[in-house]
Formats: sequence, C-alpha cells, structure tokens
Amino acid sequence: MIRLVIADDHPVVRAGIRALLDHEDGITVVGEASTPDEAVELADRENPDLVLMDLQFGSDATGAEATRRIRELEAPPYVLVLTNYDTDGDILSAVEAGASGYLLKDTPPPELIAAVRAAASGESALAPAIAGRLLNRMRAPQVSLSRREIEVLDQVAAGRSNSEIAAELVVSETTVKSHLVHIFSKLDVSSRTAAVSVARQLGILR
Repeated sequence: MIRLVIADDHPVVRAGIRALLDHEDGITVVGEASTPDEAVELADRENPDLVLMDLQFGSDATGAEATRRIRELEAPPYVLVLTNYDTDGDILSAVEAGASGYLLKDTPPPELIAAVRAAASGESALAPAIAGRLLNRMRAPQVSLSRREIEVLDQVAAGRSNSEIAAELVVSETTVKSHLVHIFSKLDVSSRTAAVSVARQLGILR
C-alpha cells in the first residue's frame, strides 16, 4: 500500500487529487497539507511513502524548501512535485532539493497515477516537457545558470539592489556582483534589465 501526503495550498486541488487517488488500488491518502511546514510535519508524523508537493504556496516558504527538509528526515519519504511552473529555476530547485519526479498539473490522470506508483518505488518520474528541458540544459550549457545565479537574477527581477540581494541570500555584495558578471556573460547581455528579459524568454525565470 502506497501511503501518500498531498501538499497544496488550494483546497479544491487537494480534493480533486484525493478523489482521483483514493479510488486507486494500493494507494491511500494519509494526510493533506496547505503549507510547506504542514507538509514537513505530516511527512515526519505519518511516515508516508510519498509526498505530492506543489512548489508555490503563496508565502515566502516554497515547496522546494519543504522538499529539502523532508528529504533530510530520519526516514524520508520520496517527493513528487506537481506544479503549474516549468521554468529552469523551478525545476533545478526541486531536483536539487531531492525531488524524485516533476509533473505539471495538466498531466493526464493515468500518467499522474503511474508517476505516483513509480516515484513511491524510488524511480524517477519526469513529465516529457521537463525531461526535455533538462536535456536542453545539458546540451546547451552556455545558457545554463546555476541555482545560485538564478536566485540572484530572481531577486534582480523583483527590483532589489545588490545590497538587498546580499542581505536576502546572506552573502557579500562582492559575491552578488560576481554572480551578476557571470550571468551577464552567460546570457550575453550588459544590463540587469536585459538579463531578466532574456532569462524570461529562455524559460529560466517565470
């Protein structure tokens, strides 16, 4: 029996996923979480085999952060991301946090069920579009930003100054400037505005 926790801040989404999975043989939903903290708490308390995790919860905390905390538990369940977002930054943050799979919310129900079964047994479960993105990153490393560079650029997109970015990411301003130099070089741009624009065109930022 696959024991599953659903983590999503939208009650209707949770109800829909639960209705779908509760009718499947060998799958039982043991808890629902509406925040990242609740997801971690349920993962620790209910000892599920898998957590189905959204990435955005309408708060400062993210599904990627919750995934990292869940995977650091003493007996960690697997985590399968189910989200609306497919930018490089989202995918990288989830995979680096330890997610076993990454699906989009428009995934057909049969594929979602198959992915749940695969992820719960420790297999990788990637939506075709996501797998394609990861392959493209491998084939085109010159336009691939590191997770930290994406974090810096995301802060730039939010209109923050170098000093504000440094404080947010707990690094020095010199480090921020160094990241920006690398970002500009990789994206072949010369300004913060152009970097954000190109990153959005390439699907690196939302």
